[in-house]
Amino acid sequence: MKTVRELCKEIKGSYNIEGNASSEICGISADSRKIEKGYLFVCIAGFHVDGASFAGQAVEKGAVAVLTTKHLDLPQQITQITVADIHAALEDMVPFFYGYPGKAMRMIGVTGTNGKTTTSHIIAHILRAAGYHVGVIGTIHALIDDEELEIHNTTPDVVELQELLALMQKKGMDYVVMEVSSHALALNRVAGIEYDTAVFTNLTQDHLDFHKSFENYVAAKARLFSGLTAEDPVKENKTAVINIDDPHAAEIMKAARCKVLTYGVEKKAELYGTDLQVGLKSSSFRITGPFGKLALHMRITGLFNVYNTLAAVGAAYAEGIATEVIDKAIRTFHSVPGRFEPVEGGQDFAIVVDYAHTPDSLEKALTTARAMKPNHLIAVFGCGGDRDRTKRPVMGRIGAEFADIPIITSDNPRSEDPEFIVSEVEAGVKAGLKEGQHYEVIVDRRAAITRAVEMASDGDLVLIAGKGHETYQILKDGTVHFDDREVALEAVRQVQIKER
Repeated sequence: MKTVRELCKEIKGSYNIEGNASSEICGISADSRKIEKGYLFVCIAGFHVDGASFAGQAVEKGAVAVLTTKHLDLPQQITQITVADIHAALEDMVPFFYGYPGKAMRMIGVTGTNGKTTTSHIIAHILRAAGYHVGVIGTIHALIDDEELEIHNTTPDVVELQELLALMQKKGMDYVVMEVSSHALALNRVAGIEYDTAVFTNLTQDHLDFHKSFENYVAAKARLFSGLTAEDPVKENKTAVINIDDPHAAEIMKAARCKVLTYGVEKKAELYGTDLQVGLKSSSFRITGPFGKLALHMRITGLFNVYNTLAAVGAAYAEGIATEVIDKAIRTFHSVPGRFEPVEGGQDFAIVVDYAHTPDSLEKALTTARAMKPNHLIAVFGCGGDRDRTKRPVMGRIGAEFADIPIITSDNPRSEDPEFIVSEVEAGVKAGLKEGQHYEVIVDRRAAITRAVEMASDGDLVLIAGKGHETYQILKDGTVHFDDREVALEAVRQVQIKER
């Protein structure tokens, strides 16, 4: 526990304490529902509600102090800490409160538009094979060794993240492998964490609704690498692992003022992939690196997974993992849920579910599917609502260019009209259509997946893109259960019943 006075001493900006500065704080939360006796309640003003309106509820549940930007009408015994910038204050206070767990464990950060999840899981798999206890924080979930925890953001806010890291430290994790989003870097949710190895996968258009420009997006990603050499490091051996084939590699390398380890298959890199053999269910390639040559055989396929594996090998090598351990671990790694994940229901055609929701990731998924040489490639895809609108026609054109039959449907429309979103995607499809090519628009995602399965025949491949591992769909009037894999299997069963 820390006292109010001790917490406030960490704040770099000005602050004012009203009440008992000696009050002991045993927890911090911005969610009044999670408040317990002895907690500090944080009054964050969100997009829809102001946390200050829940301060009374927090006090009733046992909060002894509040962090706010203005004096609140609360019982006199409640200590009020007033600051100009709550987020900045939290960045100073929260890591200190939890004892800086992000400095106590080896931290590996993975950033980029695509590939973060698979790369993170391969790294964790290698580290576990080397005998380490490993935590994972990412899009799908958080893992503490084999224990799975639900997570709501790729990189949680500073309070949730520090609490999670403290739990991982308490449970004996040697390493934490984190997906680090551009939002988290721009908003400094990773404050108080000292990264040891940072991995750059790739950079393509995404999240411009938040960053406003591609230049801002690049700058946000680069912060992970410039942060490797922050002041007063606790740990040694800092390495930036960078995809040199990416057009923006030079900008990321410039930000990294430490050892740089490059990887790639097009340009000569320090970890150079050659002799690529990408099959239907497996792949293999050779790496030439500082350790000599290494022949890798993988149970995952696709060129993008060659890059993900190269990145993971680079991170493991940077952390001193022996090549024979890396080799054995790669041979036993299976796909990550929702990342080019096969769906098998006994059908005579292939169904693959993939999280591809950006132009680059959709093109890569379709290119990978095309490389499997299906008789027909049927693609079901759409775009999310309340997100970057400029990518919608781009993804439509990609769908028309790489799929034989594009089926445009709804993704997570959120507050937007699904039909309007689909119409913007359709504009791109029309622009990219080849002569005689057929496409369909089915706004209802369940109906679209069912239609794709019904039209598929022996030797075809159905790619269902956009939601991957997600088990929900976010609609204007709420969130409903929806799993592309479940829907596809049900469609297969319906077809099989009709054929009997």
